[in-house]
Amino acid sequence: MRLTRTALLAAAALCLVATPALAQKVMRIAHLNPESPFESHSGAMASVFKSLVESGTNGSVTIELFPNGQLGKDDEVIQMVKDGLVESSINSAGGLAPHYELIGIFDVPFAFPNIAKAHEVMNLESEFGQLLSADIEEKTGVKVLGLLDSGGFFAISNSKRPITSVADMEGLKIRTMTLPTHEAIISSLGGQPTPLPWAEVYTALQTGVADGQMNPIPIIAFAKFQEVQDYLTITNHIITPYVWLVNAEFYDGLTDEERYVIDYAAKVAVDAGRGISRIIEASDKGLPALAAAMNVNALGAAELEEFRTAAQPAVTALIAERFGEDGTVMLEAMLEAVKE
Repeated sequence: MRLTRTALLAAAALCLVATPALAQKVMRIAHLNPESPFESHSGAMASVFKSLVESGTNGSVTIELFPNGQLGKDDEVIQMVKDGLVESSINSAGGLAPHYELIGIFDVPFAFPNIAKAHEVMNLESEFGQLLSADIEEKTGVKVLGLLDSGGFFAISNSKRPITSVADMEGLKIRTMTLPTHEAIISSLGGQPTPLPWAEVYTALQTGVADGQMNPIPIIAFAKFQEVQDYLTITNHIITPYVWLVNAEFYDGLTDEERYVIDYAAKVAVDAGRGISRIIEASDKGLPALAAAMNVNALGAAELEEFRTAAQPAVTALIAERFGEDGTVMLEAMLEAVKE
């Protein structure tokens, strides 16, 4: 009898201990970039979000981070989020495109005049950001938790020669995301688009599979492309979004208080991501570090106009042809938001 009572007490105690653990919710977040909050915007976002959520929910929601593409390629991880195998992911436009092709509207060259305007438009608080996120959610079934730029305006690097005009692009094999709009940009400038997933880019540049690539300065810096590239041209031709997704069923299963914390933590985390990108650009981790190892030049106003004239019509036409009325309407809404 004593053994039975002891066993019952032990079982009861175990239940008391196990109850909080059973109630605890785990949110796994995957992204492609370094884990350190001082090396990438998604690293900063994930770190800030984890701190705010775990403290704000008193541990009822815990965050597990999977940086550096640990869980697979970007588009594969988004499918995991859709299927509920992973709760959340911070994604490039290239990764999102197979699931939501209209993300390609951001690739119209020279659509954004400066980074401040990009922040205003690529924002869940903006009218356009709400329109875009609602369309993503409707067409993918996944909730948008945050919207920001991928690290700044794109520059072009290569291992062959300085780029001072459109003529210098002729024949260069430039790695692009697997986006038809990015491929159209390079083709219209006379280059050879070489679409590759992110995980293969460094090796492709190292082995000559690609001569160059285009990315924001913070991404070029943390990827250490200066080790395999000799020339960097500041073109500022496009700025693409990063879209933070969360499984809708997981989000809806949170309590009202947990959703409140998740929402405000995501807003703060996005601000942190934007901020660290600007800091990296300006610090010795960004452009100054690249300039110490590469030949860097910036295009002047006349050269930029030459690039715009060559590339913008091709991409605009592709959006109309490939995405139809939906693409044209979304593009017009974005351009109108930029004008405002």
